[in-house]
Amino acid sequence: MTDCVIPEIKATEEEMIAIRHYLHANPELSLEEFNTSELVAGKLTEWGYTVTRGLAKTGVVGTLSKGDSPRTIGLRADMDALPIFEATDLPWASTVAGKMHACGHDGHTTILLAAAKYIASPACQFNGTVHLIFQPAEEAIGGADLMIKDGLFERFPCERIFGLHNMPGLPVGKVGFYAGNFMASADTVKITITGYGGHGAHPERTVDPIVTGAALVMNLQSIVARNVPPGETAVVSVGTFQAGIASNVISGKVVKELSARAMKPGIRDPMSKSIKEHADFTAKSYGASSEVEVFDSYPVLTNSVEETEFAKALALEVFGEEGVLESISPMNASEDFAFMLQQRPGCYFLLGNGEKGGKGSCMVHNPGYDFNDDIISTGATLFARLVETHCR
Repeated sequence: MTDCVIPEIKATEEEMIAIRHYLHANPELSLEEFNTSELVAGKLTEWGYTVTRGLAKTGVVGTLSKGDSPRTIGLRADMDALPIFEATDLPWASTVAGKMHACGHDGHTTILLAAAKYIASPACQFNGTVHLIFQPAEEAIGGADLMIKDGLFERFPCERIFGLHNMPGLPVGKVGFYAGNFMASADTVKITITGYGGHGAHPERTVDPIVTGAALVMNLQSIVARNVPPGETAVVSVGTFQAGIASNVISGKVVKELSARAMKPGIRDPMSKSIKEHADFTAKSYGASSEVEVFDSYPVLTNSVEETEFAKALALEVFGEEGVLESISPMNASEDFAFMLQQRPGCYFLLGNGEKGGKGSCMVHNPGYDFNDDIISTGATLFARLVETHCR
């Protein structure tokens, strides 16, 4: 597949890998991507883009037009890191304790920069306008939604929009596409159960929120088992359960957080309602009370059929059948690019980072993960060809 890479992009590999390693060594968390956005804006300005900063605080949009066509297209990359202590010992490992590019957003940013340099060059011929969207806060808060609320698509019209994600476990450089509901919605749910604390020797004088909370953990498992139709995808996972400070003290309060995910809005909405009902009924049955808060909500990511078919056909043309996976399956992971796909038709596709046991195979959100530099030019080539083909 390296033979299919655009030569001008291939020629910038050394420069782009250096940028990727710099970003990896200097990770920034959601809405803290000040240094990253400064680097991105500087490069885009150097290459002749009109640069807009400040959307969603640290977002950057680079705009470039060629010719006189009204056609428009958007390409997006995320920039933020994760609160993880890196354990790779690589020369370009994180220099910031407790912060790490463990999801490859350093690579995504570099891919879009590599595409940006080529798109701005005389070698890239297109007729229209491209908007390169460097988005903050994918890992938390929902930076895509924040950019939209700051007027992203009103200020930067896009007929179509495309994004990608590296994927450990898939062959290096191979791309995969899925039309329809591709990634799950995600809701973080915080449940606070309030009882009446007391001495551990006299539980009869208390309303024990720990017992209540434990019962609720089990009751929540029935939501997917008994309320979601067989064959549909949904998950309710309790991730935290916090209560008490001493073995002989029954706490007066329990706080737990859970992740609720579904592949269809028609499953997501009743599931959220059911979580609240289970919390209320369980708490009352033990004489306690409950409060339910839902936040960090991402919708189902839905790839439009036309744009997915367009991108896949182009990938087959560029890379051949050996460079495109025959099929990929929907994922329970979530992605805030879903907000952009609610506003504009587009496609979010996968780019193989490395198969099991080989370079790039460590799963994302793991302290041992690293983005595979060998796929930068492949991703950039497909991004560039999307622009050239859409804006003819």
